[in-house]
Amino acid sequence: MARPCRSSSAAARLLLLLAAVAAALQAAAAAPPVASGFIRKSCRATQYPSVCEQSLAAYGGSPPPRSPRELARAALAVSADRARAASAYVGRLCGSRSGSGDGSPRRGAGAMKGSAAAGPVRDCLENLADSVGHLRDAAQEIGGAGMARAGTRAFRWHLSNVQTWCSAALTDENTCLDGLSSRAVDAATRAAVRGRVVEVAQVTSNALALVNKVGPGY
Repeated sequence: MARPCRSSSAAARLLLLLAAVAAALQAAAAAPPVASGFIRKSCRATQYPSVCEQSLAAYGGSPPPRSPRELARAALAVSADRARAASAYVGRLCGSRSGSGDGSPRRGAGAMKGSAAAGPVRDCLENLADSVGHLRDAAQEIGGAGMARAGTRAFRWHLSNVQTWCSAALTDENTCLDGLSSRAVDAATRAAVRGRVVEVAQVTSNALALVNKVGPGY
């Protein structure tokens, strides 16, 4: 009669083991992605290294970046995505229908229409739309065939274009932040928009630093 007891005990141990494995898998899935050694080392050259590591560790590109050029391209893609998301957020806030994902502001009847804050916030929206375009151009340029031959005049010209567009995007973001200091913008709106745009400006600053590390040997 002891055999059923042993069977029940074995089944219980198996259930406990399966529960432990499931818990471990769930914890692993919930844990934030870990940056590779290459990403961590490269991010030391940026102004916001922790932001750099977190954003690039979560980058969904495959295969993961393994060279300065690939890493710069990934950073530009991340920046463009963050700028597009911030643009959509600001668009919803001021009533524009720019939440379609392309970053371009389109007029709409919004909650801020007619308010004193509408002007500076809508200007910020247009700055962000410009930033999205510049970052998208930069990401395409650095991944294009024109940069295939390192050290050539064409390589240097294309890299200069990338640097110019990335710098322009950062200027757009800072212009947005400057406009939010207007007294016409209430404190709650300023805090909401500023939080999103500061995040974008940080990843763009990091992207520019990584672009500047792309040398002849990339």
